[in-house]
Amino acid sequence: MKLCSDSFADNASIPGEFAFCVIHPTDHVTLSANRNPHLAWSDLPAGTRSLVLICHDPDVPSRGDDVNQAGRSVPASLPRVDFFHWILVDLPPAPAEIAASEFSREVTPRGKSGPQAARGARQGINDYTAWFAGDQAMQGNYYGYDGPCPPWNDEIVHRYVLTLFALDSARCAVEGDFGGQQVRNAIAGHVLAQASITGIYTLNPAVAG
Repeated sequence: MKLCSDSFADNASIPGEFAFCVIHPTDHVTLSANRNPHLAWSDLPAGTRSLVLICHDPDVPSRGDDVNQAGRSVPASLPRVDFFHWILVDLPPAPAEIAASEFSREVTPRGKSGPQAARGARQGINDYTAWFAGDQAMQGNYYGYDGPCPPWNDEIVHRYVLTLFALDSARCAVEGDFGGQQVRNAIAGHVLAQASITGIYTLNPAVAG
C-alpha cells in the first residue's frame, strides 16, 4: 500500500497554501489559504471496504506556558503530544485520490460543518476545536481539515503525519462528534494495511532554514 502527494514530497516542507497560518514579517503570523493537500493511494490490499485518513502533529508542546509569548521560546526539550488536524472516515477506496482543496479551501472562523462530508464520508472534530474554545471570535466545532499553525516561537520544526488506513469494514464504528483518538481505538483490529506521508512546517523564522 502506498500514499503520495503532489502537494509536497515525503519529509519535505509543506507549502504555506496548505497551512492554517504563514509567517508575517511584523505580526509573527497571518491566516493562510488552509487548503487540504492532494493525496493519492495505490496497492490497497484485497478486501479493503473503506479508508480512514488521520493527519496529526506529534510535536505539539505538552504545556502552553511559553507558547507564542514574546521574549520567550518553547524549548526543544519540552515533552510533546499529538494534535489532530484531520480525521476522515468511511472514505470509499475509489477514486484513488483526494484533490487539493476538495475538503478545505480557507480558514473558517467558528469552524466548518460536519460530520457529513463529500463522497459519503464523515469528518471528525480536529483539535482546533479545543484550542479556540475560549476565543469569542474563533470558538466552534472544527470538522475536517485545518492545516499547520505551530507556535511561532517553537525551537523545533513540527512534523505533520498523514496516515491512510485500509479497513475490512465499510463503516468506522464511531458516532456523532468524534476525535482522532476515538477513531484510532475504533479501527483497532480492522486495519488491513496502512501508509503514511510526512510534511514538516514551522512559523519560527529562526529555525525555518
